[in-house]
Amino acid sequence: MKINGQCHCGDIVYTAEIDETKVVSCHCSDCQEMSSGPFRSAVISLPNSVIFSAGKPKEYVKIAESGNKRAQGFCGNCGTSLYATSVDDSDKVYGLRIGAIKQREQLTPKAQIWCRSSVPWLKKLSDVAAFDKALPVK
Repeated sequence: MKINGQCHCGDIVYTAEIDETKVVSCHCSDCQEMSSGPFRSAVISLPNSVIFSAGKPKEYVKIAESGNKRAQGFCGNCGTSLYATSVDDSDKVYGLRIGAIKQREQLTPKAQIWCRSSVPWLKKLSDVAAFDKALPVK
C-alpha cells in the first residue's frame, strides 16, 4: 500500500510503501515515554521505500532491551515522532509511526506487543465518557 505522511508543522514530508498487515501497537515503557502516551502504533515499510521529499528528520539512537540500536526519527522543529529504523544503511526498513500517516484510519493494528508494560486503565477506556470536541474550560 502506498502512503504519505508528514510531521505536524509540515517541515518533513515523505511517501512510502507499507505492508498494511504489519501494524502493531507497542506498550513498552520506552514507547510510552517517547510518545508521551500509553502506547505507540507503527506500520512496517517495504525495504528502501521511504522517500523524504521535504526536510530531513533528526535521529536519536536508543538501545533496546535486546541490545539492538534503533534510530528514532523525528522532526527537529515540532518534535513529531516519525519512525524507528536500523542504524546501518543496508535495506532500510522503517517502523513508521501511525499518527504521522495520512491514511492512518485504514491501518488497524494486527497485534499488540510488550503488554506486560501496558497501563492498567487502558482496558477500561471504552467505559470512560467520550466527547466529539474538547470540554469547555471553566
